[in-house]
Amino acid sequence: MNHDADGAELLTIGAFARASRLSPKALRLYDELRLLPPAHVDPVNGYRRYAPAQLERARLVAWLRRLGMPLTRIREVCELMPDTAAEAVAAYWAQVEADTAARRDLAAFLVDQLQRKDTAPMTASATPLTMRYAARTDRGLVRPANQDAAHAGPRLLAVADGYGPEGGRAAAAAVSALQHLEDAPAGTDPLSALEEAARRAHRAAPTADEATGSTLTALLRAGSQLALLHLGDSRAYVLRDSGLFRITHDHSLVQSLIDEGRLTPEEAPSHPQRAQLLRSLDGGSPFTPDLQLLDARPGERYLLCTDGLTGVVPPESLQDVLTAAETPEQAVADLIALAHAAGAPDNVACVVADLHPADAEVLAA
Repeated sequence: MNHDADGAELLTIGAFARASRLSPKALRLYDELRLLPPAHVDPVNGYRRYAPAQLERARLVAWLRRLGMPLTRIREVCELMPDTAAEAVAAYWAQVEADTAARRDLAAFLVDQLQRKDTAPMTASATPLTMRYAARTDRGLVRPANQDAAHAGPRLLAVADGYGPEGGRAAAAAVSALQHLEDAPAGTDPLSALEEAARRAHRAAPTADEATGSTLTALLRAGSQLALLHLGDSRAYVLRDSGLFRITHDHSLVQSLIDEGRLTPEEAPSHPQRAQLLRSLDGGSPFTPDLQLLDARPGERYLLCTDGLTGVVPPESLQDVLTAAETPEQAVADLIALAHAAGAPDNVACVVADLHPADAEVLAA
């Protein structure tokens, strides 16, 4: 067969590659994926031949690959009518820009952290810190009970989101297991202390077959540093002069699908398994928290919260409230009000803390 159904002469894979600006290797891959199968494959020698009419699809594939679109998504776009395909491409690029902005913010945060390490020896002793803080939990407007827990004190900030029949007890126990760290002796390694306290809570948690457990996100202040421990999909943010930065990564199924490119952030809230956690305090799975030591400075504001807030309030609204509120108490109240305005389908826990020089006259709430 050397002609297509319209009588046009079929092109060899080399000729088609030159015309479409796709390599023969790419064409063979796209054939395997059924993204761009040839019009004819010789049953004897396996030579592939393409119809001239396939050039339009091939060029579209090439353009979409230059955009960085995953092959599975390209296949979906190629099956759409032109208007719908245009909308799909626009939506994809909007997501790329959003992801790029998020990575830019993370890069700025990391640059700031690394630069601080150069000056940390000089500033650590010169600028001891204290915190003004506020914490609050709220049942929300739908759930029959409150299974969130929160703590804010001079040294320790923590939130926990319980799940399962005894979720409320699990969250309260997770936060309670850390509270003795408020009185830890000077010189205690904050990361090790946090990890060991959380490990004890993990061992004491109900077993996995009871389907009960809790997330846990905590910050422990030690001089001018903050030790961070994180398990689950509660979150921690820091507001600095350069903006609001999220400093935790969700341990959830939907986040893993987003990381793999199989799900977009817009699709995550409606995913049927959006509540499934990959890590938590549940007594039956390995204890694998994220641990990090942050260099802190006066003027920073930290937010710890459960997904009852972040699931319904976008990051830009979080930043607006945290920037505008004069006190942590006001920030917590305004954030919970935003959750209510969005329907508050889940329990909400918020902790907000401001860092000040230790010699400043600050009253802890």
